[in-house]
Amino acid sequence: MRTTFLAPSEGAKPAAVDAPRAAMQARPSLRGAARVSWVIRWARWLAMARAPGGKAGADSPSAHRDTGRLVAFSDAVFAITVTLLVLEIRPPTDYSDLLHGLLALWPSYLAYAVTFLFIGQVWANHHVMFDHIRAADRVVLLLNTLLLMVVAFLPFATSVLAGAFRNGHGERTAVVFYGIAFWVTALTFNAVWHYARRHRLLSDALDPAGATAIGRRFQLALAWLATGAILGAALPVLGVAVIACRCR
Repeated sequence: MRTTFLAPSEGAKPAAVDAPRAAMQARPSLRGAARVSWVIRWARWLAMARAPGGKAGADSPSAHRDTGRLVAFSDAVFAITVTLLVLEIRPPTDYSDLLHGLLALWPSYLAYAVTFLFIGQVWANHHVMFDHIRAADRVVLLLNTLLLMVVAFLPFATSVLAGAFRNGHGERTAVVFYGIAFWVTALTFNAVWHYARRHRLLSDALDPAGATAIGRRFQLALAWLATGAILGAALPVLGVAVIACRCR
């Protein structure tokens, strides 16, 4: 984010006053961008270690693969993951008071719904992202694999959250853990987009302004989910509510 200082004739004093405020607002997005860059550097290092000749990101044009197989494989992982979510909801063991038993499972229903909607949103944005990414090199494949690895972990985080609320113990830790799992998902998602943008793997139909707007929208999720996790450490219900609002 740039802070513009106006000439004295244009009111330099108000601009100077607003400068510290603008800098404060820029810090969360800068920290998020730094973490995304760290993930990209790590993925490039790993891809370089695995690439023939030890040169990641230097594949020949023929090694820039079409994204069709990548998207198809990703769709399969998303589909399996959302299916696994329902397995955490187990029927009551006592059928003598079935209604009470079903109502007591409300934490499982809530966690299932929030996670399902979040994964659905990630899946939809994944399609939007790869509508604009025209080719995938080794690093894109690796970053996308990391994203899918984290997505496949979400049913476990969902089970932990539901179990904590059902038992009435450890809710704060469970919400923070749940929020971190969502945040890491958003982090790896952003890493795919930023790498593809920086290495000119985007479609020519997308202009720089459009690419920047999409990147900013993706980065917003990092700040939002981090806020939910932090609030969950103090007020678990509020933390879940903030995280759930991101799934709309």
